[in-house]
Amino acid sequence: MGMAEKLLALCTVLAARVMLAAADWTQATATFYGGSNGAGTMGGACGYGNLYVTGYGIDNAALSAELFNDGAACGQCYLIICDSSKTPQWCKAGHAVTITATNLCPPNPTLPSDNGGWCNTPRHHFDMSQPSWEMIGVYRAGIVPVLYQRVKCWRNGGVRFTINGFDYFELVLVTNVAGSGSLTSVSIKGDKTGWIQMSRNWGANWQALVGGLAGQTLSFAAKSTGGQYIEFLNVVPASWTFGQTYTTYQQFDY
Repeated sequence: MGMAEKLLALCTVLAARVMLAAADWTQATATFYGGSNGAGTMGGACGYGNLYVTGYGIDNAALSAELFNDGAACGQCYLIICDSSKTPQWCKAGHAVTITATNLCPPNPTLPSDNGGWCNTPRHHFDMSQPSWEMIGVYRAGIVPVLYQRVKCWRNGGVRFTINGFDYFELVLVTNVAGSGSLTSVSIKGDKTGWIQMSRNWGANWQALVGGLAGQTLSFAAKSTGGQYIEFLNVVPASWTFGQTYTTYQQFDY
């Protein structure tokens, strides 16, 4: 390596350390689950199902109830580092990973929060996929102290809408959301109706009790937790049926 390359590498390291020192980090803890290939993390309380199909992949985590916020955090992204100032022997110093919230780590009130009840309120805890966790921690540790901050999500392609339900019950799963990663509101509209406000059913699933949408072209409107509002007009053809997923070309920036 030449002198110029060494200076560039040194500047990169110093810049990273300055950024780390200045960043707004929050303390938490992290464990792992789902096996060495992360297969056990598929599905979950956000309703995303196969995380590869829905655009989230293997870098995911189940959040403690405090962070999960009854599903409002589904799809949000977090940058996580192991806190080597506390347990240097169990941390991979200088490593970081960005994960997506895809599941709930359920509380266990029969165990103390400092000995097994890691996901009890008000604790901040990430039960990460094993491949993601091993990016920052040493396997034998099992649990490590971490520092985290919420960051922007990056996704390939546009927002997707999966229409489930039956008859007059519309249950819409919204996936592959970039920017804030999560939504605060969703509305649905047929080509013969006005906008109909939906409510969160569970996780990233939004519901509406409304008749007559069958045979109509459907549009959606959504607002991200970052405050961006987008209308996805005529994204579902009139021939739609329950169980189908429709991909858009629009995406959130924040």
